[in-house]
Amino acid sequence: MLWVTAGVAALGLAVALVIGQPGPVADQLKGAILAPKPGPLYGGLALMSVVLTWPQRIIAAGAAIGMDGVLLLVRWAAGIKVADGHFFGNGALLVMLGYAVIAVTRRTGWERVLLLKGVGLGLLLVAGRKSGDAWLLITSKTRPAVLDQYVATADHALGNPSWPAGRMLQATGPIGIHLLDLVYAKLAVAAIVVTLYQLRHVAVERRFPSHHLVRTFLVIGLLGPGIYMLFPVVGPVFAYGPGASGTGGVQWAAANLWPHTPLPITTPRLMPYDEITPRNCMPSLHTAWAVAIFIHSRKGPRILRFAGTFWLVATLAATLGFGYHYGVDLVAGVVFALTIEAALRSLDRGLDRRGIQLVVYGTAVFAALLVSYRYLPMEMARHQEVSGSLLILAMTSVVYGYVRTARLWEPTAIAARKPEPQPEPV
Repeated sequence: MLWVTAGVAALGLAVALVIGQPGPVADQLKGAILAPKPGPLYGGLALMSVVLTWPQRIIAAGAAIGMDGVLLLVRWAAGIKVADGHFFGNGALLVMLGYAVIAVTRRTGWERVLLLKGVGLGLLLVAGRKSGDAWLLITSKTRPAVLDQYVATADHALGNPSWPAGRMLQATGPIGIHLLDLVYAKLAVAAIVVTLYQLRHVAVERRFPSHHLVRTFLVIGLLGPGIYMLFPVVGPVFAYGPGASGTGGVQWAAANLWPHTPLPITTPRLMPYDEITPRNCMPSLHTAWAVAIFIHSRKGPRILRFAGTFWLVATLAATLGFGYHYGVDLVAGVVFALTIEAALRSLDRGLDRRGIQLVVYGTAVFAALLVSYRYLPMEMARHQEVSGSLLILAMTSVVYGYVRTARLWEPTAIAARKPEPQPEPV
């Protein structure tokens, strides 16, 4: 996992430098001194702390906060202005790097390995985020034409759910909008909470579990941009609306229809778009990550299971309600997440036969979805009842296959044999 992330980050760095932008490695090194960009730096520190004792965790957190406080005062005294949200984070990154040095110089044997694993886990979260940002930039710079008209036409099979969802969200007013925006933006926080629960015994047992949420989260984030490059899509609010967050706009949209005007069925074509907006819709990685959080929260206490369910439902509502995704993106995202989760769990079991079958089936379904969106959108739009039912059936079959296979993977409790009565000594 470490080498895969490092390779993808290095490739992102190389391509980003070619197009004149800093990559994830350079950005992370600058974050040790300069004002950091908003990101999961303290989340990475929290993940690293699972290998520490409670006194060590308190010292690490105190050192990180103290260093951030000192740097904040230095910037204030020097009159250095930083953007909103860029105040804290250097301390967390410096503490993680410091523990890497401690592991190499002051630890030996398994204790060194365990501490380096903890540091690597924290830095992987940060590097994964930076690598993802670099790849989003690459998609906007290298994919000038987008496939939104094809996806939007195919989305008629599901009734173009982003349109009614957008109207419903606007009807909820600022409360609903702010709530879903918070859920959408803080997906990594939910993942960190679930991961901390899964890794709560690492400091005592001195070992990591064979599988946990961070692995699935990172693999989804590493493979997703590759699909973005093959299937560039910007989303309804950009392709059929006024744009969002200061990017995109009516001048690039096919028409200003989202979310109040129903989308007509017309022959789709490739459409050019700007060099700013990421082509990050197909599949919906927010949906895939929310599905992963839901799966990994199932073995937690009731409040964690409730939170996982809430985050999944709210994320689906946000992706559609803000116009960031089409309905067919979400279908592809569910299949994508379950296939990756099955692949990772199958690897842990030594390439389990049932797991391999599920991975092959999920990959075939995912490929079939993309092919149908690209080459059969008009047929899907003209025969909505049939095509919509087939889409839901395909997704449901992967869900059923995963649930059935995962139940077979669960350890079964063996009933203790009842001791037979023995004759009393005479």
